[in-house]
Amino acid sequence: MNNLFEYSFIVRGFEAGIIIAIIAPLIGIFLVLRRYSLMADTLAHTSLVGVALGLLTGLSPLVTAVITATASSVIIERLRHSKRIYGESALALFLSGSLAIAIVLINLANGFKTSLFSYLFGSIVTVQQSDLIIISILGVVVVVALLSVYKELVYISFDEESAQVSGLRTRLINQLLIILAAVTIAIAIPIVGILLISALIVIPVVTALQLKKSFKWTLVWAEIFSVSSVVIGIIAAFYLHISAGAAIILSALSFFIVTFIFHNRLKAQR
Repeated sequence: MNNLFEYSFIVRGFEAGIIIAIIAPLIGIFLVLRRYSLMADTLAHTSLVGVALGLLTGLSPLVTAVITATASSVIIERLRHSKRIYGESALALFLSGSLAIAIVLINLANGFKTSLFSYLFGSIVTVQQSDLIIISILGVVVVVALLSVYKELVYISFDEESAQVSGLRTRLINQLLIILAAVTIAIAIPIVGILLISALIVIPVVTALQLKKSFKWTLVWAEIFSVSSVVIGIIAAFYLHISAGAAIILSALSFFIVTFIFHNRLKAQR
C-alpha cells in the first residue's frame, strides 16, 4: 500500500484542508446559531459564477470565486436590510440567479470541463502551491477578523436587539460575518467543492450542539469534528479513489449520526 505522504499534492491537500477545517466551524457556529445556514449555500452558488469567470478568462478560479462571493455577500446583506425584499427571498434570488449565470458562462467556455467538476465536488489533486498560499493568507485574515469581533458576535448571536440597544454596530458586524463566510466558502472550494462546502460549515457545528455544552466547548468540539472529518476524508479519498469532498462530508455525517444516537441513548438512560 502506497504511503500517501509521498505525494506532494496530498501534502498540499492536507495543509489546505486543515486550514479550512479550522476556519469552517468558527464561521459556522455563528451562522447556525443565527439561522443563516442557507446563506452558506447561497454564497457557494455565487462562488460558482466566480469559478466560471476564472475558467472563461484564464484567471485563477480561486481568486475570482473569492471576489464574486465577497461582492455578492455585500449585496445580499444590503437587500436583506432594505426591507424591500424578505431575507429568505433575497437568498433565493441569488441562489437561482447565480446558478443560471454560471451555466451561461460555462456554455460560453465550451461546456463542462474536467477542471470544473473538481471545483464542483472537490479534488485535492487540483490544489496548487499558489492556491495553498492564497488559502493560508486569507485563512489568517478570516481568523484575525473573527477574533477582533468575537465577543460582539457572541452577544449578537444570542440577543441582537439587546446588542443594538447597547450601542453595538450590529449591521456592520453582521456584514463582516457574511463577508468572512463568503471568503471561507470560496477558499474551501478546491478541497470540498462548491456543492458540498456549506455542509462542512454546518454539520460539525450541528454535531457539537448535540453534546449541549457551553458555547466555547461547543466550538472546541466542532473544531475536533471538522478537522477529523477532513483528515479521514482525504485519507479515504486517496485509498478508495473517490471524491475528497464527498468523503469529507460523509465523515462529518458519520460523526453526527454517532453523536446523535449516543446522546439520545445516554439521555434515555437518565
